[in-house]
Amino acid sequence: MEKSLIDYLKEIPDHRSPHGQRPPLWLVLLIIIMGMMSGYWGYRQLGRFVERHRTELISRLKIPCARVPSYSAIRRVMINLDYEELQIVFNQWSKQYSIIPSNEWISLDGKSIKNTVSNYDQAQQNFINCVSAFAHQRRLVLGVKMMENKRESEIPVVRDLINLLDLTGFEVPVEQWSLYGQGYFILIEELI
Repeated sequence: MEKSLIDYLKEIPDHRSPHGQRPPLWLVLLIIIMGMMSGYWGYRQLGRFVERHRTELISRLKIPCARVPSYSAIRRVMINLDYEELQIVFNQWSKQYSIIPSNEWISLDGKSIKNTVSNYDQAQQNFINCVSAFAHQRRLVLGVKMMENKRESEIPVVRDLINLLDLTGFEVPVEQWSLYGQGYFILIEELI
């Protein structure tokens, strides 16, 4: 039996203080995901998403005591979230849907997570980067891997993600030609 995204989100440990009543972590994460999928980026926009869709969220998600997460609760969760734990449960969940035909094109790319930037005004800034594998025809994120830019380069993380998802034999558009040699498309075997 397949597990739902909610089942997987419930596996992420809640490291928040047990004092006070609050929505469970899985619910906050689910609402953040729903908001981002709807084009709401950033803490304030996600707070607006919750307020705009409050009644529907309470009804559909059966939120007890009508306690939807506030802007500040969303912000605290995003700042303190262990992205490694989120990455693990996301990859486990997405694996259920990632049977990939051999003619599929896969893009691998990294994006920084804005709220993780430290020393933003210095040359030695640090942030967490989310590298994702995206299947074009299916329009599906196959998996993600987090990295800290001060500790490692995106290239070994891409290799790890390729191995994790068993993506050998697929064509991949390459962003940085100088890193990979000739041609815009390469076969995954060349990378590993």
